[in-house]
Amino acid sequence: MEVLFRSNKLEKWFTRSKEGIRALGPEVGKRYIQRINIIKLARGMDELLILPGLKCHPLKGDRAGQFAMALTGYFRLILTLDSEAPNTVWIEEVSGHYGD
Repeated sequence: MEVLFRSNKLEKWFTRSKEGIRALGPEVGKRYIQRINIIKLARGMDELLILPGLKCHPLKGDRAGQFAMALTGYFRLILTLDSEAPNTVWIEEVSGHYGD
């Protein structure tokens, strides 16, 4: 899949892994980079949804249309499928599961 980033900061955290690890912390930063590499290798969203370790799932309510993927027990990666480009994912944010 093709991965696009909603902000320059998110892209920099991936392309300059040391900056991402510094900004997010070692555990979250490494998982962030790992998850994006997994997304890039996937053939489609269906493949990501069935991988149990990712805990990838669609969101509801205000975030309907977005998906969450676990980084740690507290942090998750929020992504959106591009409606105009098949097999393209937008990385929206890294968020605390409970709104922080």
